[in-house]
Amino acid sequence: MPFLRIDAFEGRSKEQVKDLFDAVHRSILSAFGVPLRDRYQVYQEHSEANFIVQDTGLGIERTKNAIVISITSRPRTEGQKTVLYTKLCEEVKQSCGIEPNDVVVSIVTNTDADWSFGNGRAQFLTGEL
Repeated sequence: MPFLRIDAFEGRSKEQVKDLFDAVHRSILSAFGVPLRDRYQVYQEHSEANFIVQDTGLGIERTKNAIVISITSRPRTEGQKTVLYTKLCEEVKQSCGIEPNDVVVSIVTNTDADWSFGNGRAQFLTGEL
């Protein structure tokens, strides 16, 4: 936790996806201070007909490198979130060549009772985490 889903246009190689996963994870580690092995990531590719990423009227130009990062997480401060947005853009540009105009992020907050990491237990509630 947090749980990350990355949606993108189809066409990235396995190595490019791994680099993207690693860059996003470094951002999460830095901004949210989570443990190193707190890593839950899913990557999904879409054809051009099945993926639309526009600009909400902000005049932001998108390319075929566009990614949408959806994050489900326990509550984070506004400061942590704004640091994350910056870190994500820095990391994916440096490691993957994805420009900041192609990075869209959405964070959905949930509570401790909304997580089970296995074995039928709610580890945040039981005190295991």
